Amino acid sequence: MTKNFLNDFPILRGKMNGNALAYLDNSATTQKPEGVVRSICGYYGGCNANPHRGVYELSVKATKVYEDARRKVADFIGADGREIIFTKNATESLNLVAYSYGLTNLHADDEILITVAEHHSNLVPWQMVARATGAKLNYVYLDADGNLSAADIAAKLTRRTKIFAVTHISNVLGIVNDIKALAARAHEVGSVIVVDGAQSVPHVPVDVGDLDADFLAFSGHKMLSPMGIGVLYGKRHLLDEMPPFLRGGDMIEYVTEQETTFAELPQKFEAGTQNVGGAAGLSAAIDYINGVGFDEIERIERDLTTFAIAELKRLPYVELYGCDVANKIGIISFNIRDVHPHDVATILDAAGVAIRAGHHCAQPLTKYLGQSATCRASFYFYNTRRDVERLLDAVQSVRSVMHLA
Repeated sequence: MTKNFLNDFPILRGKMNGNALAYLDNSATTQKPEGVVRSICGYYGGCNANPHRGVYELSVKATKVYEDARRKVADFIGADGREIIFTKNATESLNLVAYSYGLTNLHADDEILITVAEHHSNLVPWQMVARATGAKLNYVYLDADGNLSAADIAAKLTRRTKIFAVTHISNVLGIVNDIKALAARAHEVGSVIVVDGAQSVPHVPVDVGDLDADFLAFSGHKMLSPMGIGVLYGKRHLLDEMPPFLRGGDMIEYVTEQETTFAELPQKFEAGTQNVGGAAGLSAAIDYINGVGFDEIERIERDLTTFAIAELKRLPYVELYGCDVANKIGIISFNIRDVHPHDVATILDAAGVAIRAGHHCAQPLTKYLGQSATCRASFYFYNTRRDVERLLDAVQSVRSVMHLA
């Protein structure tokens, strides 16, 4: 029997516009269980200090909280602790790779390959690298079902490709890409693969060693932890060779008036005072996710997604995108005929159903789909069939509210 997770999430027991809250915007951010909130308060109330910089007890405790969190993250994704860089989010992690690896290693006539399904965070930085270095930016497009085009990959992933940047799971379509196979293809031609794991790490088991990813980025706030803490994983030999992205306190070895030598990994990439409270929250979030288990997370999300898609397909005025594939997690993008997605989201909000409407920071993909925006419902393990039923009830009311029925 599925646990009632609502008991652990006070916000989910609340109301929105006078209705019980059905929170279906988990691709944007997830809600926080009480244990995560307690861990943050416990850090700030009991051992708040700068890590790495003091020999007094509070600083030693803060250092332990911070480094214990790093080890937990490393274990969670199958990495070495020295390969885990704390950032403020996946966007910063991907920018770190673009600036420190991309600008250093790419030259004119090199090529960068990305997919049209990328979040802007794994797209805009590569536009910058291409302009700055003279490298060519190429795109992999999608087949009719929303999967990456195998023909495009075969034609465009070549010896000239130095970076292949790809999302593990699309934040618009929810389609899961086979990163292990893509990494093998990339390495065959001498390319480095950069993986956006923002939508995968919270929902499916990720082992960077098994995937053979060179870099992988994700955000804590999409997996129950607070905003402002993110992670970059990078293979150690690559990180060792990269210059720092930010420079200043706590990332140095020695500084003279004219020269600076930098600390070893991972501190080389963690300039300034870090978000230790966020790291404490991320550590507690990983404990909670491990307690639920990925088998249960995937089972719940698969049930909700299958149920929602089947019921939405019954409505002739609903258009679904990327929903006829098996390799999909709990993200559903749709539109209602003759109604703008922002109007749909506003009507659903009045019924207490929270979804996202817009381009989802993936404008090239929405344009490729022939849309300017879509509605998006996204699930996590604390959602229930009742949440889906309320989504369906609200969707069926939209056209009559707009006087189109």
